[in-house]
Amino acid sequence: MSFYALLSSYTFAYKLIHHRPMKKVTTIISVALLLAITACGGESNSRKTENTRESITPQPKAEVKKSTTMDPMSSKGIGPIKELTLAETIDQGMVAEGKALFDKNCAACHKPDKKYIGPAPKDILNRRTPEWVMNMIMNPTEMVQKDPIAKQVLAEANGAIMADQNIQEEDARKILEYFRTL
Repeated sequence: MSFYALLSSYTFAYKLIHHRPMKKVTTIISVALLLAITACGGESNSRKTENTRESITPQPKAEVKKSTTMDPMSSKGIGPIKELTLAETIDQGMVAEGKALFDKNCAACHKPDKKYIGPAPKDILNRRTPEWVMNMIMNPTEMVQKDPIAKQVLAEANGAIMADQNIQEEDARKILEYFRTL
């Protein structure tokens, strides 16, 4: 906007303000908007449309790599449980206590028979050793850091790390006994 056009707009606004005192505020706002629009609108259309499109290429979803170096049914995991032999018969007293512990500590992230935030414990002993399961219950932080199978499980859970509930061996064994019934 040229100096003379600006001066002319200012003069016009001055006359409006002084001849119509009741509309001073409205006029001042109108003039300010007019000046702002004319002062900021000096960019050409060719310049505005120059960078309006961006090429967006969807990124492929990260693949979960299966552990090929360790057999899940031979790994005992990392933790205090080195050897565990399960009895032929299921101890129903332990099952009841294990279910109560599972409901209290685990059910927020695990559903018994379907994947939720974490994997379902149903048939877990067909996929993992009892030692591995108990070590995962008792020592999840170290397991996801060092155990390749736990790392794989973590990746399949979209990085949702299992909370360390400070579950002791006796309670972990009861939860494992409950898992045997699923």
